[in-house]
Amino acid sequence: MKWLSKLFKSGSGGRRGGGNGGYNPQVVGEENLVVRAPVRMPNDRPRTKKEQEELDHAIALSLSEGMRKPNGCNEWRRDDNYGGALPRGADNGGLNSSTYPPYGTLQYHPAGYRVCAGCHREIGCGNYLGCMGAYFHPNCFRCHSCGYPITEHEFSLSGRDPYHKTCFKELTHPKCDVCLQFIPTNAAGLIEYRCHPFWSQKYCPSHEHDNTARCCSCERLESWNVRYYSLEDGRSLCLECMESAIMDTGDCQPLYHAIRDYYEGMNMKLDQQIPMLLVERQALNEAIVGEKNGYHHMPETRGLCLSEEQTVTSILKRPRIGGRHLIGMRTQPQKLTRKCEVTAILVLYGLPRLLTGAILAHELMHGWLRLKGYRNLNPEVEEGICQVLSYMWLESEVLPGSSSRASTSAASSSSSSSKKGGKSNVENKLGEFFIHQIAHDASPAYGGGFRAANAAVNKYGLRRTLDHIRLTGNFPL
Repeated sequence: MKWLSKLFKSGSGGRRGGGNGGYNPQVVGEENLVVRAPVRMPNDRPRTKKEQEELDHAIALSLSEGMRKPNGCNEWRRDDNYGGALPRGADNGGLNSSTYPPYGTLQYHPAGYRVCAGCHREIGCGNYLGCMGAYFHPNCFRCHSCGYPITEHEFSLSGRDPYHKTCFKELTHPKCDVCLQFIPTNAAGLIEYRCHPFWSQKYCPSHEHDNTARCCSCERLESWNVRYYSLEDGRSLCLECMESAIMDTGDCQPLYHAIRDYYEGMNMKLDQQIPMLLVERQALNEAIVGEKNGYHHMPETRGLCLSEEQTVTSILKRPRIGGRHLIGMRTQPQKLTRKCEVTAILVLYGLPRLLTGAILAHELMHGWLRLKGYRNLNPEVEEGICQVLSYMWLESEVLPGSSSRASTSAASSSSSSSKKGGKSNVENKLGEFFIHQIAHDASPAYGGGFRAANAAVNKYGLRRTLDHIRLTGNFPL
């Protein structure tokens, strides 16, 4: 480079290099090369065309030599904050740092200077991260979920938002609502889980076979961090259903009479006083066996309109809570004699008020049909029209303005919500679930029969539909 310095001296009128009169090429960043023009004294003679060409050629050779050095005049190094590790993303973004030559007094404004996409400030001469077509201060490249800087080798990307891999898994990989763990993948490497159609409860398929408790009312599986109540007949009841559960025959009487009034309000008065009893599962199953006729919903029947004379064990006094178990229930055998076409109505104990009422509305319709002489109906017709009455009663309780008939909430004092003058959001949600259950039942009699009956009632009204059933034994088309 000695010959280059000589050219500089000759080009500056024989002056010694140094001060403002010397010429020093400046390299800024890795993209922009900025060359400072030589300063001329007022009395300098102008260069000839040949001298100017020689000087330009020398400058070009000098710059080309600098560019052939490793990384030019820049020094690339890892940021200590990253522990010597370069993060990798979907677009292979890496951590870059650039050290400028020590020319701090030089003032420049390069055309391609970097602005941090995180804080929107100029990055300047410090370390930076180039990723996703943008630049960041190392501390500004942060997880979109937790807000902490991403320092790992790899990160996840959703759209334009970066995430820690662990944070992204927390957001996107489903967790089991029973065991509270990430749902495992199956043999094919796919995430497989079960999901309740109404509650959207996600759980591992294994919990359907590992004796995990399921609420006998709302069907939700018991979570490992919440314990359900155990009823004496082996059923389980979740805490939300327990809030309004009806436990004995005495507690159920106000609700029973309120539903009879509901029938009377639709000009469907029941002339006979039909006994109503709350019973355990075993007593209900025994009563079903003793019936000669009838169609029963399997796998679990919750109510029965009894037409035979039987001795039934009813619940006389509600059980008390002992830990998570209901104990100390008092029962008594009761002989039922047939005084009309209907002997009694039996309902499973321990169910929430709205579900108990829906069962009562269904069974009372069976009783009304028998008392009014509707005989030999096929299961789809009889169970379908009974489900319509159950559905209508639930709608009047849960959906405001769904029916012009009076709600039975004020007439029932069996739940804490009724005592306070209104149903809680929890009870309303349960009511919506029971409505959903009726509407989406898959059985031919209870599901298909309901949908056919409901379509007829919506088109012709309840009274004309019942008249048509009496005459033809089928729903009007």
